Amino acid sequence: MGRAFEYRKARKFARWAQMAKTFTRLGKDIVIAVKEGGPDPETNPRLRAVIQNAKAANMPKDNVERAIKRASDKDTSDYKEVVLEGYAPHGIAILVETLTDNNNRTVANVRSYFNKYDGSLSTSGSVDFMFERKCFFKINPGDQDLEELEFELIDFGCEELFPDEDEAVMIYGSFESFGSLQKALEDKNIEIISSGFERIPTVTKELTDEQVADVEKLLERLEEDDDVQNVYSNLA
Repeated sequence: MGRAFEYRKARKFARWAQMAKTFTRLGKDIVIAVKEGGPDPETNPRLRAVIQNAKAANMPKDNVERAIKRASDKDTSDYKEVVLEGYAPHGIAILVETLTDNNNRTVANVRSYFNKYDGSLSTSGSVDFMFERKCFFKINPGDQDLEELEFELIDFGCEELFPDEDEAVMIYGSFESFGSLQKALEDKNIEIISSGFERIPTVTKELTDEQVADVEKLLERLEEDDDVQNVYSNLA
C-alpha cells in the first residue's frame, strides 16, 4: 500500500509540467489550513503539516510566507474542498479531490474531461464507498528502533510502518488518527518529512494495456487542472 502510494505520487509530480503548479496546489492547502486554524503553525497542526509538505517539495520559504499572509487577508478567495466522483472508461472508479473558489467552473471542467475521454461524472456517494481514507507520514526515524516505534504508535492509530527509500519510514493509519499520530511523532521529536491523506481502493480492477491507456488519458487530464488537488482510481 505504502510503496504503491509513493509510486503514484512520484508519477503525479512528473506529470506536472511546471513546478509552479505544485506550488499553486500547496498554496491552496495553506489557505485552507490558515482559515481553519489560524496563521501560527505552532498552534495549527494542519498548517504545520502543509509547511512540511512544502519543504519536501522545495517550495521557497518566501512563497510559503506569502501564502500564509494572503490567507490571513479578509479579501482572500473563499476556497472550498469539493470531492467529485465518476467512472473512467472500462468501469474504473475515480475520485477527484478539488479545492476551488468557483464550484460551478470546477464541476463543469471536470465533467467535460470525463465526457471527452468516454467517462461519466456520477452523483455523490456512487464511488466513495469503494475507497478507504488513510493518513500517512513519511518520517526520518533517526536512531529509533522501528519495531519498538511501531509498537508505541499503535496506541495513537498506527496501522502500518515500514522502511521506504532514502532511509525514510512510512507510517499509515486511519483518517481519524492523523492528529494523534502527528502529535505523537512531534512529542518524540521525530522529523516529519511529509504527511497527508490517501484514498485507497478496497477492490482494484485489472485491465489490458490498451484499456489502461484509455484510463490514463483521463487521469492525466484531470491532474492538469489547477482546481484538482488529487485523483484516485481503483485501477490495479
